[in-house]
Amino acid sequence: MTPPPYVPGHGLLAGRAVVITAAAGAGIGGATARRCLEEGARVLVSDAHERRLAATAAELEKEFGADRVDALPCDVTSEEQVQALYGRAVERFGRIDVAVNNAGLGGTADLVDMTDEQWGRVLDITLTGTMRCTRAALRLMRDQGTGVVVNNASVIGWRAQKGQAHYAAAKAGVMALTRCSALEAADFGVRVNAVSPSLAMHPHLVKVTSEELLEELTRREAFGRYAEPWEVANVIVFLASDYSSYMTGEVVSVSSQHA
Repeated sequence: MTPPPYVPGHGLLAGRAVVITAAAGAGIGGATARRCLEEGARVLVSDAHERRLAATAAELEKEFGADRVDALPCDVTSEEQVQALYGRAVERFGRIDVAVNNAGLGGTADLVDMTDEQWGRVLDITLTGTMRCTRAALRLMRDQGTGVVVNNASVIGWRAQKGQAHYAAAKAGVMALTRCSALEAADFGVRVNAVSPSLAMHPHLVKVTSEELLEELTRREAFGRYAEPWEVANVIVFLASDYSSYMTGEVVSVSSQHA
């Protein structure tokens, strides 16, 4: 089954300031940056890969204008760099309306053979990195009395898969972090939600995943195909917009896979 036509923007984020981590390249982060710009936002893109980030920023600036696009490298395992990222957003845009925490790291290793380093690296980027960015955003949004955080979880946080104990634990942690921080942030008018994609295809995934596994995962999908990254980005935009004004603490599956 082929994907549906690309949906044009409707101004859902007009004038809003958005920060997106892991936004370089052709994955969910890059698709989200483009979708937010198409919806009228000003966007600060970040990524740990400086060369890819520069290329992404140049492409977006050419299409949407340098006044609406900014970029800053950020390794979410560094609190100093996370603080610099959000400081840059306030410096450039005067505020932050939406934080999209997309940074994560996968990998395959059976638990019996997994090293502490493998476990720790995945947890530090995927879960603790999301916590660092959520915390930084909420501190700014608390003072504003408004804002939205959207985290990127995964269906693997609900279901089991061999070789994915570290990644599944991290993504389940992102879900729990989302729910708990949402209750706290509600006190100062800020919403926190998450998307939970299953299989969104992009070039990096093809490089690190076997063809056999990709075929198996595709067969599990109700539509018999993988998601396009922009289809996940559409849901992120919905959660960032006023159309989801009564939603907080939710983990929205962008998939048929709930278990």
